[in-house]
Amino acid sequence: MSKLFWLSDTQWAAIEPHLPKNQPGARRVDDRRVISGIIHVLKIGCRWCDCPPEYGPPTTIYNRFNRWSRRRFWTGLVEALAGAGAIKKSTFIDSSYIKAHRSAHGGKRGAKIQDIGPSRGGQTSKLHILTDVIGRPFAFVLTPGNVADIKAAPMLLSQLNGACYLVADKGYDADTLRSALRNRGTVPVIPGRANRTRMIAYDKRRYRDRHLIENAFCRLKDFRRIATRYDKLAANFLSAVALVAIIAFWI
Repeated sequence: MSKLFWLSDTQWAAIEPHLPKNQPGARRVDDRRVISGIIHVLKIGCRWCDCPPEYGPPTTIYNRFNRWSRRRFWTGLVEALAGAGAIKKSTFIDSSYIKAHRSAHGGKRGAKIQDIGPSRGGQTSKLHILTDVIGRPFAFVLTPGNVADIKAAPMLLSQLNGACYLVADKGYDADTLRSALRNRGTVPVIPGRANRTRMIAYDKRRYRDRHLIENAFCRLKDFRRIATRYDKLAANFLSAVALVAIIAFWI
């Protein structure tokens, strides 16, 4: 049997003040035990119904995750923690493909609404993130796998408050994005594509740190339900990413 995950005292102390309080209805079962169970499922990649009994009934584990996902609690918790600790002077942007398992299909209103689309790797989703200067993710967007990086970038620009530099690869080389960044007071650190007629000058020293966002994707994908998408609902998968980011980077 796989080793069980339990929130440490330090991790729980960081999460507990943000939990919903004074909720109507019956008294909630132990939040620390339930959240530990949710993280265990995300890490191991098992089905919700296979969650070990030490965490309580599997239906309780899933229902808590699903209900708080609908309320944007998990993504809101990232925003709260990052808002207090993110160092955004140099911000990095990139994306990564997530293979959609067959169980991820069949979500309400179709695959396109649930951010699943065809790509070279088959049916995939694409996770776009921003990380701060030391590589901690603080903003996420999910799109179908066939959406270009440059099309998703504007959806993340609102999260760039306080960023002096935005570091990105050639996939984000577009005059419109460069202009939008400069209008916000952010310097683009983005190399030009090979087909540009005019060479683009950029800060090569800062660009060398772009490996930090690649490292962030690797850490997120250490959790099997992030490396492969099993969730039918895009909101639930994005909530899973947010919760994993909290555990891996913010507490």
